[in-house]
Amino acid sequence: MSQTFYYEARAHVLIIHLPKELDNHNCRNLRYETDLLLSENYVNRIVFDFSNTEFMDSSGIGVLLNRYKQMKASGGKVTLYGASAQVGRVLAQSGVERLMEHYDDKEAAVIG
Repeated sequence: MSQTFYYEARAHVLIIHLPKELDNHNCRNLRYETDLLLSENYVNRIVFDFSNTEFMDSSGIGVLLNRYKQMKASGGKVTLYGASAQVGRVLAQSGVERLMEHYDDKEAAVIG
């Protein structure tokens, strides 16, 4: 079953709506697609939408950390919102929660 990523652009903000499962099988597409979007547009903030995500493995953590490093190097920021309790545990155990600000909703994450 293919899991599709949806992207939304607002000025210099890229919002990435993540699928139900963020794993090794679909992270390759996420890396490729976001590389293209970031190379073609001036983006200084990435917002990850976890509101539909129920599962994430280490591949998902790798993508988040890569985008965090990329934004930090260019003076940008990465935020996220909508993480379930299960995804929140993965973010906490991996240390990602200390690097990225978490918000309750999209508008707060975009402005944050």
